Amino acid sequence: MLPSKLHALFCLCSSLALVHPFDWKDLNPVAHIRSSAWVNKIQALMAAASLGQTKIPKGNGSYSVGCTDLMFDYSNKGTFLRLYYPSQEDDHSDTLWIPNKEYFFGLSKFLGTHWLMGKILSFFFGSMTTPANWNSPLRTGEKYPLVVFSHGLGAFRTIYSAVGIDLASHGFIVAAVEHRDGSASATYYFRDQSAVEIGNKSWLYLKTLKPGDQEVPLRNEQVRQRAKECSQALDLILDIDRGRPVKNALDVEFDVEQLKDSIDRNKLAVIGHSFGGATVIQTLSEDQRFRCGIALDAWMLPLGDEVYSRIPQPLFFINSERFQYPANIIKMKKCYSPDKERKMITIRGSVHQNFVDFTFATGKIIGYMFTLKGDIDSNVAIDLSNKASLAFLQKHLGLQKDFDQWDSLIEGEDDNLIPGTNIDTTNQHVTLQNSTGREKNL
Repeated sequence: MLPSKLHALFCLCSSLALVHPFDWKDLNPVAHIRSSAWVNKIQALMAAASLGQTKIPKGNGSYSVGCTDLMFDYSNKGTFLRLYYPSQEDDHSDTLWIPNKEYFFGLSKFLGTHWLMGKILSFFFGSMTTPANWNSPLRTGEKYPLVVFSHGLGAFRTIYSAVGIDLASHGFIVAAVEHRDGSASATYYFRDQSAVEIGNKSWLYLKTLKPGDQEVPLRNEQVRQRAKECSQALDLILDIDRGRPVKNALDVEFDVEQLKDSIDRNKLAVIGHSFGGATVIQTLSEDQRFRCGIALDAWMLPLGDEVYSRIPQPLFFINSERFQYPANIIKMKKCYSPDKERKMITIRGSVHQNFVDFTFATGKIIGYMFTLKGDIDSNVAIDLSNKASLAFLQKHLGLQKDFDQWDSLIEGEDDNLIPGTNIDTTNQHVTLQNSTGREKNL
């Protein structure tokens, strides 16, 4: 007998012909093949779901972790972020992972699938939680280093909790920005104060390329906006740290004033994944307050050539084995200079999605089907990335912690790591691949 959720999903898919908005006879052969492939994916999802989900890992540090959402200025020009932080208590409820069904519809658009895929994703993952205490009080009496985090193309603020929670458990405050440049699967704002008061959200979905659009100029415009959003998030958090009264537009119980005098203002870093990795580099080139940056499997296409020589801060590339390609690595190496700190490692057997929570949210079959999992265990991959990041942050933020025990990981000294890259860039006539490399840029 099918589990109740699978049985309901089976009924949903069985009735697909009744709710599908198109006449199937009118579909051209290519569209029909694509639609059939979509149905096959749904069937595979049903089968794989019965194998269960793994859990998003708890942080390995000694601090309890709290989580809240903050929106400063309700308009689409404001700052929206998820905050992870060391908390006083661990008796609050866990944090809802993806809190609105619209994010699932945005993901279905990003994946190029039927809108019903959003309903199905919401059905499976809509009640999933992360191991962080929702709105738990901040652990006061200590100043914490701050990390601003930038998500990838088609992602949003909530789905890098395995990174944010681990950093917070080691004594960081992490501000995971939700970008409004059109690169998030979905995001929202409020049109006016009355909309704020009744919770009437206005949704923005992923901006897709139209025929004739030039991708490089568009992505460069986006990465510049993203960098400004990272700096704007930093401005606001530092203002709150100074005691400036700022109102959260969201109806949550977390008292923003707790953040006063909580930030070590000399220990600021920026981290990002994929498009967020490019955002790290753009941000470092524009904002010297950030003392170092970590780019997780960076997608380099959005960056202009002028940026590479404008990054004095230390920069660490942590790459997956299967996403990177020669043109991308060559651009990374343009950031290198004899007088600047640059490090690069590659995680063996890993894929682009090993940095994203979805690698933990699915069973093995669906994980391999959608390249959410690599050959390496997902927990091992994220643990290596997080520990190497902590060692790098201690070194370049001047932290008095024990993260230097993982210094060898920065050099790639582990059986699951490759020092530098696995990609051969000796042939300078490499063909420039398309914008997504080998995988989606979530």
